[in-house]
Amino acid sequence: MTKTTTTAPFDPTRYLKTEADIAVYLEVAAEEAIEAGDNDILLQAINTAAKARGIMQVAKEAGVSRESLYKSLAPNAKPRFETIAKVLHALGVQMTFTPIKQTGGQ
Repeated sequence: MTKTTTTAPFDPTRYLKTEADIAVYLEVAAEEAIEAGDNDILLQAINTAAKARGIMQVAKEAGVSRESLYKSLAPNAKPRFETIAKVLHALGVQMTFTPIKQTGGQ
């Protein structure tokens, strides 16, 4: 008799409980987006974090409508920097910048 194992689809929203969790998740997504040259990776990660917090709550705190937030974070969207900054603030995280690691003698 063979045992069958069933699994549920992975849902990252279940693991984004704190601002620190969200910050690490978005940092990794940003790195992947840059490496792949695909901004949708980061937008999807921000969308996932917003869902973990509650889209309505994030939209309210960011000062945008729920519909506008969905449109801003949709694949192939070109959201304004101001919108993304407001959403990140509503998520309790901020962007930070570091120098690119140089190769060679610099």
